[in-house]
Amino acid sequence: MMNIVFMGTPDFSVPVLQGLVKEEYTIAAVVTQPDRPKGRKKILSPPPVKEEAIRQGLKVLQPEKLKGSPELAEIISLQPDLIVTAAYGQILPKELLDTPALGAVNVHASLLPKYRGGAPIHQAVMDGEKKTGVTIMYMVPKLDAGDIITQVEVSIEEDDTTGTIHDKLSGAGAKLLLETIPVLKSGEVSPQKQNEAEATFASNITRDQEKIDWNRPARDIHNQVRGLFPWPVAYTTFENKLYKIRKTVRLDEESEGKPGEIAAVKPDSIWITAGDHQLLAVTELQPSGKKKMTVEELLRGRHPFEEGKRFTSED
Repeated sequence: MMNIVFMGTPDFSVPVLQGLVKEEYTIAAVVTQPDRPKGRKKILSPPPVKEEAIRQGLKVLQPEKLKGSPELAEIISLQPDLIVTAAYGQILPKELLDTPALGAVNVHASLLPKYRGGAPIHQAVMDGEKKTGVTIMYMVPKLDAGDIITQVEVSIEEDDTTGTIHDKLSGAGAKLLLETIPVLKSGEVSPQKQNEAEATFASNITRDQEKIDWNRPARDIHNQVRGLFPWPVAYTTFENKLYKIRKTVRLDEESEGKPGEIAAVKPDSIWITAGDHQLLAVTELQPSGKKKMTVEELLRGRHPFEEGKRFTSED
């Protein structure tokens, strides 16, 4: 039986691990990030991969830093035939990459060489891409730069968000990995080098990227909102109060108003003028410190939104 060490951390990685278990591969160990404080109460919580590994009765290792750690020596001592990573969160040391006979492969949520880095799904949706996908590649001591083994495309529809694409890619990655492992075992692999000239990067989302600039075209703002949903969520300011904008709809209508100006308050949406004078309907938002709600729910009570008032890009 093939001996595999699996390395992953967030929800994206869970279906990949589940697929390996379902196919009855021997998982010598699951390596994931340490437990971290979560939520407003900062409760120490395990990563999703650890929770799944425990459910499956698998050995779990959680080094804070892999390089030079006792866990690294332990992983090497397991003599894995293959290392599989999926959003693990650390670059693997060369001594670990050189350990497995079949190599170390990564399940990455983009069509490399586009969108290397930690936020490929967010960035693809924010950029208005019509397609993305999953790449399985050999790992090297450089971020997402290894030779491509297999790829699969996934369409991005107009109403897709980072959340929906995340789930599509996670499932597609699990399936693609199970199709790829037999090819690795057979030795009939024809890896393709990445074209460095075509490489783009998707670094982790910054606070500045979450802020809506109403001077931008409506399409770009809509892509930003769906690209940041359901996490970390785009935000704007209205009368010195912060509002998270969770869902928008592009309207085939124009306004002579200024960017950020409310053109109309409808029973279920607030119509806002973008920088190209196209209208964008906000249908779900979250006032600072309050629960998320639809605009219809918000407008049933007292609210400050009136035609002619403006949302701003200030904090």
